[in-house]
Formats: sequence, C-alpha cells, structure tokens
Amino acid sequence: MRTLLVFIACSLAAVMAAPPQNKGIFINLENGELCFNSLQCKSSCCHRTSGVSLARCVHLAADKQECSVKTLYGTYYRCPCESGLKCKSGISIGGSITNTNFGVCYDPSEEVSRDTAESS
Repeated sequence: MRTLLVFIACSLAAVMAAPPQNKGIFINLENGELCFNSLQCKSSCCHRTSGVSLARCVHLAADKQECSVKTLYGTYYRCPCESGLKCKSGISIGGSITNTNFGVCYDPSEEVSRDTAESS
C-alpha cells in the first residue's frame, strides 16, 4: 500500500513539474493524429478514407484539389477548401446524407477576372 502511495505521489509530482504544452489531448491536434470531429484539429479537417477507417487530422484542400462542402458530421472523405477558396460541387440531399458531395477547390477571384477577360 505504501509503495502504491509513493508511486502516485511521484507520478503527480512529475505531471505537475512538466512544462505546459500548446498541444492538447482532445483539441488542438496536429496533422496525423486521431480525431472524432474536425473541431479537434488545428487544420479544421478530420479526414477518413472509408466508413470503417480511423479518422485523422489532415490539411485542408488546396486549389484544384478534391473537396467537400462543410457538413454537420464533422468528419470528411474529402476536406473542405483552404481559406479564400470555394468548393465547386453539385449539392444533393442524398450526397449530404452520405457525405459524398465532392467537388474541386477554386479561387473565386480568378473566375471573376477570367469572366471579365472573356467579355472584353
């Protein structure tokens, strides 16, 4: 019993003496760490490759990469686009339920400049 109390006291002292970390156990997770929801990830994308795979934090989709529109589920088969980009996809009710509304990221400012160049 005394050994157990000494072990607990030493463990507690070691935890309290450890330097503070910016990294969390449940939130603020780095890319590659396991997650349940995108709110946990620094990148804001909790990605899974299939319905039975483990989800991990990954980067958001870049320009001209496959993407998903934001969902309520919090996990994605394709990540949403980076800031400033939009996901051009066909949205359907069935796709919203099954999380399969995939598209391609594009920069809306490039599309506007392309339209004005074509009309000139």
